[in-house]
Formats: sequence, structure tokens, C-alpha cells
Amino acid sequence: MKRLLSTLLMLLALLTLQAQTVVSGVVKDRQTGQPLAHVSIAAEGTEVHTVTNDDGRFTLKTALPPRYILLSHIGYKTRRQPLEEGKTEGLQISMLASTVKLSEVIISADDPLGIVKAAIDRIADNYARQPELMRCFYRETARKGSRFISVAEAVTDMYKSAYSLGPERDAVAILKGRRIMSIKASDTLGVKIQGGPVMPLMVDIAKNTEYVLNPEMLPYYYYHMKVPTLIDDRLHYVVNMTPKSYTSFPLMGGLLYIDQATLAITRAELQLDVSDRQKASDYMLVHKPFGLRFRPKELSVTIVYETDDQGITRMSYVRNEMRFNCDWKRRLFASPYTTVSEMVVTDRLQQGRDAIRPRGRSSFGLRERFYDKVEYFDDPGFWADYNIIEPTESLEHAINKLKKKVRR
Repeated sequence: MKRLLSTLLMLLALLTLQAQTVVSGVVKDRQTGQPLAHVSIAAEGTEVHTVTNDDGRFTLKTALPPRYILLSHIGYKTRRQPLEEGKTEGLQISMLASTVKLSEVIISADDPLGIVKAAIDRIADNYARQPELMRCFYRETARKGSRFISVAEAVTDMYKSAYSLGPERDAVAILKGRRIMSIKASDTLGVKIQGGPVMPLMVDIAKNTEYVLNPEMLPYYYYHMKVPTLIDDRLHYVVNMTPKSYTSFPLMGGLLYIDQATLAITRAELQLDVSDRQKASDYMLVHKPFGLRFRPKELSVTIVYETDDQGITRMSYVRNEMRFNCDWKRRLFASPYTTVSEMVVTDRLQQGRDAIRPRGRSSFGLRERFYDKVEYFDDPGFWADYNIIEPTESLEHAINKLKKKVRR
């Protein structure tokens, strides 16, 4: 009887695998033929999402075969791509850049700050009003020059309380993760990102308004309107925020994209003011070895939100990039480093009372280092049915090289 039960379980797993549909391909600009990075892709009729990688490639896994996938990207017309049964892989999809006729645009060009304040006032109406549990994919990489020295990634569950509450009630739990680091003798410095998977919670500017949109800090910026753009075929104000005043810490500035009809902030492209190296270093750096000199070059954050058919806006994708130079005293040349962390929401699992907040050991702390929490990077079928951000060709090549060095 035990053997029969085992056989039935294996058959069930096989049937589940066979029922899964894989949709994959590459997305390019119709006019230039260039691949489009970070295009949002969703299986119509489901909560399943992903984004294209830097090469424009994507893979989407669904339990049932979708008839269409929806593609959206800033400055492009939203595309509804039909799918044929048995022909869902290796797709070649092009997107057409959208144009905005200024004669049709009505904006308050003389009051961009007023638009930002109105968007802040509408947060409770525009964003999720009940708790939600979302499945996500997270990846962080570190490079020394152009060479990858570490890769870590995980599938996580992200709990978000209602947007009327603060981010302190939100939580992230790691379901499955893996990592690998270079063991090259010349790599005298390793780089780890503290609180990595928690980063999306902290930079959610619509929920954590202290990050950028603190009303007390708004006077410390210059504001001006830029040319409007289309996102998801909806007209958006584009407001540029530029830090103007002295503070004891560096400010994040950049572009806010605000839906003209609803005043929902649907995208933010932010950069840290690194003009004062010491303040920027204090902001970016948690710990460094004695005798190491740290020189910040860039910290940029992109936050993307999506709005559903009911008009509820929620976080969809976050990307954080840091560039800096490091050198040991008495050395002539500095080494450039780049870290990138990104998270995409791949599914919405539960909402309302059904959404359970991760607790105890399953939750991930802000002061923890993600790299120290996961295991060695090897099994080629590691992610199984999970949706992930496809690795770029350069990252795949780097991972294979790192694996060979570790095995020696």
C-alpha cells in the first residue's frame, strides 16, 4: 500500500508538471529592434507577472494556458499578445513607442508641487485598502569592474498591510534561495547588501512616505514639470524633484510619474545626491574593513506600480543600483564596484483576512544579510515552477564560471 501511495504521488507530480504552460520570448522596440528591459508581462485572467531582463528576455509559467499576455512599458503602447496552443515559447514580440500630442494635454505647469501634494493626499484611496500576501522573486548581484563576484536570489512571500498603515507592519519571508561568491585570490573585498529582500518595503514611496514624500521635507526640493508620457495607455504627469537645501543627510531626488486621472503615483526614478561624499558614504555604507576607502558614485532606485481593473494600485517591480570605488590605503588604483538588487511581484496569493503575515524564523529582518541566509548555487532545476526574472546572457555565463571555480 505504501508503494502504491508513493507511485500515485509521483504520478500526480508528473501530471502537474505536464499541465503547466511556459510562455517565453524576447521583447523589442518595433522601430529600432533593440531589446526592451523591465517590460511588465502578465498572463491575462491571472495574477501571474514577471518582467523582461536587460536582454529583453522573459519566461512566464502558468497553471493553465492563457489566451493572451499583456505587455506594458513606460513610453510604449500596451500590447495584448494572443497565444496559440503549442506555440507559446520562443516568441518574438515588438512594442510600439507611444507619442503624446501636447495639444491634447492639460497640465498645471505652474504648480508641480501642488500635483505631488494632491497625489500624496490620494494615497489611501488609490492603493490597496486591505492586507495582501504576494509571491515575489528577488535577485542581488555584485560586480568588480565588469566581472560578477557574487550572485544571490530567492523566491519570497511579501506581506503588505493596507496603505493607510505604515511599512513597519509589512514583512518578507524567504521560501527558497541560493547564492554563490567568487573565491578568486585577487578578490580581497566581498560585498553584501544588508536587508536585501526587505528593500522593496522601505522604498515603497506610496507607503513609506518618510523615504521621499515626507511633507516636512517637500520644501527642500525644486519642482518642475517635464513632458507628459503614457504608461498603460494612460496619460501621466512627470514631475522632476531636485534637492536644493542643506540637510544633515543626502536627499533622494528624481522623477515622479503621476496618473493624470487618478493622481496615483505609478512610477518613481530616484537618485541619491552624492555631491557630498561623506554624507553619501554614511547613507550607503553599513560596515567596511579598517584601512579601506569608500567613494560613492551612484545610488539609484526605480519603483514601478501597476493598477488593476478596479483602480487599485500596488507595487510591481523595484530595482536598486549602487556604484562605488574602493581602494586600500597605499594602493595606487581604486577598484570600481556595482551592486544591483531587484524584486518583481510574480503572483498575488491572498488578500484581506486570508493574508497571513510571516512571523518568527520565516520572516527576514532589516538588519540581516540575505547572502548569509541561503545555500550554495548549483541545481539547474532549482526554481521548478516558480516564476523568476530570467538571467541575462552575461549573468548566466558568470554563474557557470563561478560554479567551475567553486568545484575545483
